[in-house]
Amino acid sequence: MKVAISTDSGQVSAHFGRCPEFTILDIDDGKIVNKQTIPNPGHHPGFLPGYFEQMGVNAVIAGGGGQRAQMLFAEKNIQFILGVTGKIDEVMDKLCQGELEGGESLCTGHGHGEGHHDCDHDHHE
Repeated sequence: MKVAISTDSGQVSAHFGRCPEFTILDIDDGKIVNKQTIPNPGHHPGFLPGYFEQMGVNAVIAGGGGQRAQMLFAEKNIQFILGVTGKIDEVMDKLCQGELEGGESLCTGHGHGEGHHDCDHDHHE
């Protein structure tokens, strides 16, 4: 399984598209066999789902993401786990132990419409 976690200063980013980097994990039998951090390749509508599909990513973890992004990831058969907060190391541990739980997107209620990914909350928490 390959997972991309939106990352900002060692924490799960509040919005996947606006994070400065992604932590990419290859997980096999509950263990991380490869971990790398890559810069965010860009935030323009529809790009990241295709980018992650080409990388072979099976799941994306973030604090929040817009409705259009959720739809595009679903079309690519990439699980989009939202509502996750905390330190990347703790999230990785929970993920490997099968204990990671998503929740409501931190970007709900901000008027995400077709083609919009911006949130009104502070992304630098």
